Amino acid sequence: MSSLSRELVFLILQFLEEEKFKESVHKLEKESGFFFNMKYFEEKVQAGEWEEVEKYLSGFTKVDDNRYSMKIFFEIRKQKYLEALDRQDKAKAVEILAGDLKMFSTFNEELYKEITQLLTLNNFRENEQLSKYGDTKTARSIMLIELKKLIEANPLFRDKLIFPTLKSSRLRTLINQSLNWQHQLCKNPRPNPDIKTLFSDHTCAPPNGPLAPTPVNLPIAAVAKPVAYTSLGAHGPFPPAAATANANALAGWMANASASSSVQAAVVTASTIPVPQSQVSILKRPRTPPATSAMVDYQNTDHEPLMKRLRSGHSVEEVSYPLARQASWSLDDLPRTVTMTLQQGSSVKSMDFHPSHHTLLLVGSNNGEITLWELSLREKLVTKPFKIWDVSACSLPFQAATVKDAPISVSRVTWSPDGSFVGIAFTKHLIHLYAYTGSNELTQRIEVDAHVGGVNDLAFAHPNKQLCIVTCGDDKLIKVWDLNGRKLFSFEGHEAPVYSICPHHKENIQFIFSTAIDGKIKAWLYDNMGSRVDYDAPGHWCTTMLYSADGTRLFSCGTSEDGESFLVEWNESEGAIKRTYNGFRKKSAGVVQFDTTQNRFLAAGEDGQVKFWDMDNVNLVISTDANGGLQSLPRLRFNKEGNILAVTTVDNGFKILANASGLRSLRTIETPGFEALRSPLESTAIKVSGSSTVNISPVNCKVERSSPVRPSPILNGVDPMGRSVEKPRSVEDVIERATKPWQLSEILDPVQCRSVTMPESTDSSSKVVRLLYTNSGVGILALGSNGTQKLWKWARNEQNPTGKATANVVPQHWQPNSGLLMTNDISGVNLEEAVPCIALSKNDSYVLSACGGKVSLFNMMTFKVMTTFMPPPPASTFLAFHPQDNNIIAIGMEDSTIHIYNVRVDEVKSKLKGHQKRITGLAFSTNLNILVSSGADAQLCVWSIDTWEKRKSIPIQLPAGKAPVGDTRVQFHSDQLRLLVVHETQLAIYDASKMERIRQWVPQDVLHAPISYAAYSCNSQLIYATFCDSNIGVFDADSLRLRCRIAPSICLSPAALSGSPSLYPLVVAAHPLEPNQFAVGLTDGSVKVIEPSESEGKWGSSPPMDNGIMNGRTASSSTTSNHTADQAQR
Repeated sequence: MSSLSRELVFLILQFLEEEKFKESVHKLEKESGFFFNMKYFEEKVQAGEWEEVEKYLSGFTKVDDNRYSMKIFFEIRKQKYLEALDRQDKAKAVEILAGDLKMFSTFNEELYKEITQLLTLNNFRENEQLSKYGDTKTARSIMLIELKKLIEANPLFRDKLIFPTLKSSRLRTLINQSLNWQHQLCKNPRPNPDIKTLFSDHTCAPPNGPLAPTPVNLPIAAVAKPVAYTSLGAHGPFPPAAATANANALAGWMANASASSSVQAAVVTASTIPVPQSQVSILKRPRTPPATSAMVDYQNTDHEPLMKRLRSGHSVEEVSYPLARQASWSLDDLPRTVTMTLQQGSSVKSMDFHPSHHTLLLVGSNNGEITLWELSLREKLVTKPFKIWDVSACSLPFQAATVKDAPISVSRVTWSPDGSFVGIAFTKHLIHLYAYTGSNELTQRIEVDAHVGGVNDLAFAHPNKQLCIVTCGDDKLIKVWDLNGRKLFSFEGHEAPVYSICPHHKENIQFIFSTAIDGKIKAWLYDNMGSRVDYDAPGHWCTTMLYSADGTRLFSCGTSEDGESFLVEWNESEGAIKRTYNGFRKKSAGVVQFDTTQNRFLAAGEDGQVKFWDMDNVNLVISTDANGGLQSLPRLRFNKEGNILAVTTVDNGFKILANASGLRSLRTIETPGFEALRSPLESTAIKVSGSSTVNISPVNCKVERSSPVRPSPILNGVDPMGRSVEKPRSVEDVIERATKPWQLSEILDPVQCRSVTMPESTDSSSKVVRLLYTNSGVGILALGSNGTQKLWKWARNEQNPTGKATANVVPQHWQPNSGLLMTNDISGVNLEEAVPCIALSKNDSYVLSACGGKVSLFNMMTFKVMTTFMPPPPASTFLAFHPQDNNIIAIGMEDSTIHIYNVRVDEVKSKLKGHQKRITGLAFSTNLNILVSSGADAQLCVWSIDTWEKRKSIPIQLPAGKAPVGDTRVQFHSDQLRLLVVHETQLAIYDASKMERIRQWVPQDVLHAPISYAAYSCNSQLIYATFCDSNIGVFDADSLRLRCRIAPSICLSPAALSGSPSLYPLVVAAHPLEPNQFAVGLTDGSVKVIEPSESEGKWGSSPPMDNGIMNGRTASSSTTSNHTADQAQR
């Protein structure tokens, strides 16, 4: 076949794919043998459609073509055989053995015999080489990895694994060009040609006379975009439509677009949103030069003024906006006074203020976490760590990416226009939608696997008065979703990943601007007609577009690949740059971010500064470094009133800048009696931009008039309808909170909280030494000192509709029908000296544990031991799964070494030496790419995950005279940067990037006994600590200040309280989804789940930052953290 014929096959494949002829696509791939579709192959293997797998392969290779091909077919047929055995379908297994596998016996008879012998086993996993065979899905995934390697190495697949790079709808483009050429050759070219067929050449019929009517039933397929004809994908007649007011907006962009732009076709799913014809008519102007009379044109009398202007060849002029001139302004209007610096814990990637509650800030972080801050209280109201809500609903490529790729970050957070929804885009595939009810709660609504690769931007829009979500991504697509996660549109036309989107409307015309990383700007209506605009952004790289608050002025800001930044205003009517702003000093290593406010100012972050411009003046007005500490290219966001500005810092936080009005909004309720309780910083007069002193009035009731939602009463910027963490129910509650001194919350009576004891848990002969929640949050797993594990599960019922662990319902002590117990190998083990250890796989399918003997791998459904390894000596003392590969386990040993063990190949890959005594803790950080270990020698060691080399070793700081002994445990904060270190003498927080201690708390006052265990809550906002006198402390994780003390009477019965002092909580575990729920395991074998009362909903409140004074009184050491030297530095 000739080269051109081969290329035609690729064009047909692209056409079939775009038209969704799925079966035809793959049949042509197989029959031509030109392109091996690895994605399709993977889908069929994962689905176990073995007949189709082999049939598809046969288009490219036969079994005996070469050794690679033979290995490919053998692996597939072996897997098919093992699955038949796993189903106990011996007849099918024999059929596969005698038919599919028999041919391989001539090459390796011994292997064939061994495979045959599997028929004699009740479970083929009894064969040592197959003992690690997991479930079917896992086995297929592992085999796929091997198959892909074989296919890529097979010379028969060379040049067949990559589809050629083609512009969208290339075959359509060629046909359109042919039609256009045929039309120009017509003897009597008509202005409105009626294209009815492709089966014969096009000719225009001669006119019937000078008064012959112009046809109006022109098919959309015959309307040109850059040339005379659009793509053939759209169907139906094109009805004549009158132009609407402001129709010149985007039509102007189109009229100036390059006539040589490529045809853009939209691949659009069926939409339930009817598009008004007035919108359709606006941008359907041909981009051909007016001199070409034979080109298609259409218009009616209503279009004449518009068309005359579009066809004029005059240069672009500045348009004068019909708005009243802005009142004079001063520098004091700009929010430049630094009012607070807040720590997010992970680098801030995106921020957005609520549209009507102007001190409510939504923040998205590098670790995938989102946080809702109430700035007037300086508190986090809600924190949602990144979590995939439903892995099974995600695409297979994304499921694979979550295992092997880098951690997922937030790329965009945004509020809906009325503030009732929060949209989050992530750097891998996903978007999340939360509902916000105004009660400090974010409720999960939808999770969508939206794009292949990163989702780069997300915005809300209102096509046809229906709230929708618009997204764009690395797959070069823009998509529109309804609030149920149903895809309404998919716009295709960009030739590079889409960087940003800007939905907007002019009167009743709804459209979307989009920019790609090749610098192309396009515009789309909510229809099937593709892009209406094809322009180049200044810098030809990453650009963001924003409208002024009143929607009348359009700006863009971006950076070129070589670091030159551009901030411009566009003349929307002409599609040209109106003005370019000056003031960028140096070349940037990234992309400059910007924002607009008050229909008056622009701000951009560059060179560690915030720079401000007046919209009507190209010269820089002023800049500020916000007292230093900003990122080199800080992200920034104004609130909707423009009186508060959030800007990101280098230390994983952000600063809040304000003008005088913003400072009033940031004040909580203040009364004369409260004045004395201010810190010295707050009491001083506030200086704003110069020497003028601002007198702040006590009340500021200003709300945004244009807010789409009804404004609630706001006092000093604080909404009394439950905006604070304390959820006050009236203004009086807020005033009381502000004026009454903070008090430590103490839970002394069981009626003050909720608790439930696990049934059949008490066993005085076996204390609970390790405790875990299942990752799904539906069960609790306890490991006793006798080596036996117990599992409790909560059923989904009317009392507990979520089926999650709760203190409101007694769970079931769960066992398989076989009655098996999960019991570790304890032969020859002295249980008094053994150190039990346990780890659970991410999908809750397997649990690893040991109790002085071999490490056992248990199946969580059957409780069967799948395999054992690492027999003592030395004994295993701590277990941790590698966060990115469940086959890799870090095993701490009695002899102070750490073994990096690969379960799949049953091999110790590395042996780490650095401690002097047994290993008592292991914690991975994927952000820092390290493993931190702790030992009974009170040492912390840091190891590189890549090379397993030791990077650092430090001792924890013990009280004077204390010997370096005792278990030391480590756990990473959800930001993967901060590290919790627990020893009987202290709680400490370390910055793991430097291994420097940030905070420390030592037992004192009401909590004076040694610490037995401690753990972060699931959102890392709290720390739960248990003590050897049966007290439990709930600490603020950021400050290590005590929020709540839970007395021994909550865990122990009255009889136990007066009995043995050796009865106390030995271990604590935090619920993986509910931050205020935890469980404790006691020395008598019992397990309890504890939650706050439903009326309270949480464990106390955050102690205020005291600066030496806490609400007018000296801070008690029992209710705050110890002020060590390293804390003072922070």
